[in-house]
Amino acid sequence: MYDINFYMKSYPLIKEMENGKQLPKKEVMDLFESYRSKDPVVYNIETTNACNMRCRMCPRTTRMDRKITFLENNFYEGVLDQLKPHSDKLWKEWEEFCSKTYGISPDSPASENHFFLYIIPKVVQLHGYGDPLLDKNLGNVIKGLTKNGLQSYFSCNPANIDVEKTVEMMESGLDYLKYSFESTDDEEFKQIRGNASNFTQSYEKALKILDIKESLGLDTTIIITMIDVNREDQKEEFQRLRDKFIEKNVYIYLKSEDQQWYREDDSLKEYLEDRNRDLPTGGQHGTNAIHWQEVCKHPWMSMTLKSDGMVSTCMEDYNNEIILGDANQSSLYDIWNNDTYNKFRNDQFDLTPCIKCTEECDMPLMGKFYK
Repeated sequence: MYDINFYMKSYPLIKEMENGKQLPKKEVMDLFESYRSKDPVVYNIETTNACNMRCRMCPRTTRMDRKITFLENNFYEGVLDQLKPHSDKLWKEWEEFCSKTYGISPDSPASENHFFLYIIPKVVQLHGYGDPLLDKNLGNVIKGLTKNGLQSYFSCNPANIDVEKTVEMMESGLDYLKYSFESTDDEEFKQIRGNASNFTQSYEKALKILDIKESLGLDTTIIITMIDVNREDQKEEFQRLRDKFIEKNVYIYLKSEDQQWYREDDSLKEYLEDRNRDLPTGGQHGTNAIHWQEVCKHPWMSMTLKSDGMVSTCMEDYNNEIILGDANQSSLYDIWNNDTYNKFRNDQFDLTPCIKCTEECDMPLMGKFYK
């Protein structure tokens, strides 16, 4: 989830600044603070950072060195009760805002931007730098969210599908389940995701899940994606994947690659050069994704819980470099409104050096207007 009320209120102001209007930094910071909900909104809960894949586009493979941890059931007992779903009235306003602003309505075809506007804002995401299917407590988390009127979603590696466990989670109220296939060829899939992956077996498991879902009349939406990893035949390969699910009831779209800055292969050398020259404070190159084109609003509209209970601003902080509180010790409300978090918000305007947001992120920051 993210705070759609903050998003809507801040949008016109940010647009004015993008169009050249000069506003004092303190004035904008105060406006952002007035728009910000004092109640926390959780974007995602990283239930575990354990993973058996070696994905070439993931920093976990070559950069993450934090300890492998799992959130236990007793952690969720107090945490989930602190979260609230959006009201029906607010959600209706959001649908009208998105339709008018982006030309994308609730019933528009599946796409990366439709997913960002109509699914991500209302769900608690249950993955981070790990595969949730490796978490034995995942079913209980979904039950807890369902009980509190909150929608749940996670993305996983289809090679890890456990049919019995997946059916149990769908019966517990899982709202959205995403499987990502980066190739329809077994060997190429392994090159991208690692030796634990396999398209043929993963595809057969996914089909079985879809068949069971239909036979039991379960409401879980199955999402199929392919990450755009900059291959020469990317569009053709995505069409081959689409054809595999042509007669199935799935939500399918091609997804931009997150955080391209940490790619070390030659294929993105041009991207890095362009970003450093033209986009010094972020702004992902070569994507139409709303999420990566617009100014980062996460410090004011959402928080992330890591697999050790630490609180960060977003999932992209793979090594827990920016810790804003400890949900094992403090309420989410107290963390969301503490001095550390408020300083971090100011850092976005000041482009404070040596923090991950300034040095290692593709999203533009508010400080770009004052650089």
